[in-house]
Amino acid sequence: MNSTPDWGAAGEQYTDFFSRQWQNAFQSFAALGQAEPAKTAVQLDVNRLQALQQEYVQEAARLWSQGLQAPAQLQDRRFKSAPWLSNPVAAMTASAYLLNAKALMGMADAVQTDEKTRQRIRFAVEQWVAAMSPSNYLALNPEAQQKALETKGESLAKGIQNMLHDLQQGHLSMTDESAFEVGKNVATTEGAVVYENELFQLIEYKPLTGKVYKRPLLLVPPCINKYYILDLQPENSLIRYAVSQGHRTFVVSWRNPDESLGHLGWDDYIEDAVIRAIDVTQQIAGADQINTLGFCVGGTMLATALAVLAARGEDPVASATLLTTFVDFSSTGVLDVFIDEAFVQMREMQLGKGGLLKGQELAATFSFLRPNDLVWNYVVGNYLKGETPPPFDLLYWNSDATNLPGPWYAWYLRNTYLENNLIRPGKLTVCGEQIDMGRVTLPLYIYGSREDHIVPIEAAYASTQVFPGDKRFVMGASGHIAGVINPPAKHKRSHWIRSDNALPASHGEWLQEATEHPGSWWTDWSQWLQSHAGTQIAAPKRYGKGRSYEALEPAPGRYVREKA
Repeated sequence: MNSTPDWGAAGEQYTDFFSRQWQNAFQSFAALGQAEPAKTAVQLDVNRLQALQQEYVQEAARLWSQGLQAPAQLQDRRFKSAPWLSNPVAAMTASAYLLNAKALMGMADAVQTDEKTRQRIRFAVEQWVAAMSPSNYLALNPEAQQKALETKGESLAKGIQNMLHDLQQGHLSMTDESAFEVGKNVATTEGAVVYENELFQLIEYKPLTGKVYKRPLLLVPPCINKYYILDLQPENSLIRYAVSQGHRTFVVSWRNPDESLGHLGWDDYIEDAVIRAIDVTQQIAGADQINTLGFCVGGTMLATALAVLAARGEDPVASATLLTTFVDFSSTGVLDVFIDEAFVQMREMQLGKGGLLKGQELAATFSFLRPNDLVWNYVVGNYLKGETPPPFDLLYWNSDATNLPGPWYAWYLRNTYLENNLIRPGKLTVCGEQIDMGRVTLPLYIYGSREDHIVPIEAAYASTQVFPGDKRFVMGASGHIAGVINPPAKHKRSHWIRSDNALPASHGEWLQEATEHPGSWWTDWSQWLQSHAGTQIAAPKRYGKGRSYEALEPAPGRYVREKA
């Protein structure tokens, strides 16, 4: 009996197997073009699919010819550790997965349809591909198996404990949350709460300079997160940096809504929070005008408040800084996959009349925008390997979720992401005033991050075309958070500026003449802000002003400590 394996026949079977898999996938994608033709026309780029099929079969044949010889490396960080490379079966499994993942994503890109449908198909395929990685399963993960053997099963027991802990707390642990405490080692800049209502606390910070600029600075962070992203650690705190530059600095600390606030809407947040914060800051400082800064949704709310004030003929703000902010929602990036009329109507029915959007639901949505980085790597580490993720202040903040009132959320979905009404003069009435961003003529500093997946750089730049006044646009490296929180002392990343300060119609045109500068954009912003800050006066000796606005409690206050 001849026991020598017939590698030629086996190779043919192997290639045939992959070919059949491809044909099945091709038929599935072809069926898309026949689904609901009245609603969405879906076609396939046949030439591209044929090229993908040919490439797939060639790669499959190359993979088979390699046999059980472990590759030198796999071009994916999920499979770069020694157990993957030293185990031929595991290496083959990983290689086959990567081949199929590449093919599936290529097929998704070959779909010819409207942009929204294409994005949805690609997003769905990406989620499925990420979930099916062999690294996510104990039976297929040699690294987790090896650790289980080395620890005599202790890693598995710890993994189960980690899973039960996460189930109890209601979210996946991304960091060692026990290592942080708000007010102790995050949100530590010295200050005091000088005003509060049911929506927010206003924090004033202790000056670090003998003199301060006459016009104070008010920061409006996003209400979908805690404010201390701007004050994580002293060395990377934008708040502390502003204070150190001589600005009398105030920040809105949003209340984490409970059911008692579930009836509040967009108008409430604009009138009773943003506009009220502007007024109180102005009163405390005794200034004719103040400077303002809005980050992300905080910037959108600040822009709305400025439009309301302009409609009223009021001019309490000298300048505004918009960081990674949507005003024009024409290009919303990957978030667009979630938003259509049916989805918005469903949310309006669920939450439009009252209730809460739980913070963890929103946090999970944002995490799945980057599933391999923000979901599955923690599943593998926490549960399969029984590891405790290292302390990281940014990820602690990311897990400290915030609820949203349902009517606020429903209004925001429809009027921004779905209908893009903020840039349509007279389309919206907010706080009793017709909104026209063209009436917001104050100087603006507009910042966008080059790799931002929340507010794409093109969307951040689009604000330059909305407002008619003097504007300065700066692009920073990295993403939504890391691009913004980039202190000069670390000498990290770069930023881009046009020396002529021209603002052509598109970001692509702007970039053609932009110059890269090493390091943080903060120094450029500081110089710009100084030009709008007025003269310098003696720094105040106490918080607030008289009996009207006294220190209520030390910063960071109790609102920021409330858990969703």
